[in-house]
Amino acid sequence: MVAKIHTLRDLEVRRGSAFAFRDLDIRRGSAYVDLDIRRGSAYVDPDCDKFMELPLVISVGSTNDIATKCQCWQMSSGKKQILKSFSDVEQLFKQTKKREVKLLLRDNNWPINHPIRAQLWPKLCAQHKVGKDMAEGFYWDMVNQDFGTTELPEKPMTLPPFVDAFHCMPYHLTKKGRAVADRIVNVLGYACPDITYSPLLYPITSILLHFMSEQECYDCLASLVAAKDKVFITQTKLLHEVTWKTVMQIANKHAKSAITHLQKLWPGQKLERVFMNWCWWILAGLPFQHIVRIMDCYFHEGIKVLYRVALAILILFHKHTSNQQSSSTNTTTSSTVGDNLKTSSDIENALIEFCKNIPVTPTKLLRTAFSIRALSSQYISRIFLKTEMTLKSRSVLSGTNKQLVRARSSENLPTSQSQANIQMMSQTLTIRELFTLWSWLPVRITMYQPVLLYTTEEHGCSLTTFYVRVEQHEPTLMMIKTCNNEVFGAYCSSRWFERNMKDDKGQRQAYFGTGETFLFSLYPERAKYQWIGIDGNDKGIGHGSELFMAADSKMITIGGGGGQAIWMDENIRYGKTDHCTTFNNPPLCPSGDFEIRVLEVYGFAGA
Repeated sequence: MVAKIHTLRDLEVRRGSAFAFRDLDIRRGSAYVDLDIRRGSAYVDPDCDKFMELPLVISVGSTNDIATKCQCWQMSSGKKQILKSFSDVEQLFKQTKKREVKLLLRDNNWPINHPIRAQLWPKLCAQHKVGKDMAEGFYWDMVNQDFGTTELPEKPMTLPPFVDAFHCMPYHLTKKGRAVADRIVNVLGYACPDITYSPLLYPITSILLHFMSEQECYDCLASLVAAKDKVFITQTKLLHEVTWKTVMQIANKHAKSAITHLQKLWPGQKLERVFMNWCWWILAGLPFQHIVRIMDCYFHEGIKVLYRVALAILILFHKHTSNQQSSSTNTTTSSTVGDNLKTSSDIENALIEFCKNIPVTPTKLLRTAFSIRALSSQYISRIFLKTEMTLKSRSVLSGTNKQLVRARSSENLPTSQSQANIQMMSQTLTIRELFTLWSWLPVRITMYQPVLLYTTEEHGCSLTTFYVRVEQHEPTLMMIKTCNNEVFGAYCSSRWFERNMKDDKGQRQAYFGTGETFLFSLYPERAKYQWIGIDGNDKGIGHGSELFMAADSKMITIGGGGGQAIWMDENIRYGKTDHCTTFNNPPLCPSGDFEIRVLEVYGFAGA
């Protein structure tokens, strides 16, 4: 008698059996998984998971019948790690120790079949939700509205247009499981019409269904899509492009040797094409047990985890292909890597093949990813913002601005939560005006929920109070309603705190801000006045074309050069508006001078 190690598809554990292995269907606590392993689902007796403690070695009668061990079930060698429980994680959440949660998730290498994820993943996703909990039965009401029944259809459903049809990875889901994933994505599209392109959404749905019910999966996705503190899932084509270009820029700095190595192996190939598919190195290339461990961290930290893993793949690819070329290693895995390297005609295929046969464990992959230094969230956000502004500017300069604005107004509608927030808080905005204003905002800002930072109705008419409540927020939206019921304002791209900053000579800056700042009028007329330089027409105009924001203890000014577009006094009671060079705007109210009835200033949570 010798040991035979079976692949997952050779195994089946039946509830109530003495851990008998047959041919398929390892129970998972999900009715949607081919290898249906019970994982601590709320619907299953935890005792049925005892088989997971057994080694993956089965006695058989042949001395020569030995199969390859499935990588999904590889056990780490050496001393067994003592894994934390869900109660350990929950205790840290109660103590608001998010950093400790982050480190715990990174360090605990729970096996793919560990029951903790049935509780852990919903908990991690729920921390990012915005607003109140959904009413009981909300999801099934949406299913009824969308499909007219809660029964799964026999024929495949048509997926929403924002799904990438070439990357609907099922990850071993059964036919029923795939139908459930299709339905969840459809309902989410119905509930969130502002999602216009989101290729990551379907794969993440499939992964979640391995560990939870249909409604729990929807709740998790709804929290991730609406998250205000971190980015998890991009929802427009523009932001998807910004994402891969951000990864490319970060890689050029933090994985420079790996990039140089790729260019030497495949000279003349454009890296842009490679990085366009960066997320599929992970979600379509890596083994499932690697993906699951990455998700443990991703659901807490956001998309920056995927950035780090992408860089780790490049670094490991460089290391292992270099070793293979120098013949310093001779393992079976490295031989596979070397063979794939020789047969790959381009970088993209080589990276995917490397990921499929990645010669490191999930623990090693994550350790490599998180050991990359100087890659903070703030640094990534700066690169992301700079890239987005560059793409938008190129669109404008190439004459596609009208199309961009039209797409923005039709696709990036305010979410129902944003509408509710504004209607509860605002004394100036109607829902129609909100839709107009939302279409003018930068695309990335429409992802966040508005927060009322300051209003004269509640906080009084004081410039000092204004600065205390507003100055550290970026960007801000300023709304003015006059005593004659005119409504106008400005989108201010920089912090008001910058009024205190000094230039290279140690002198306080008179004006600050960026070309993303704009003016608008909502009543009696609706109009947006952008920076004149955004069209490339600021040549010869001089300094007056870049006077965006100014402030001191006595006044606030927006726009300058030949006049001030908006000026308010220290008591936030009186103001004036003129034509200015920076925005080439007319006076925003007919009389030019105005008395302020209400001033409201909004920030954007998580921006």
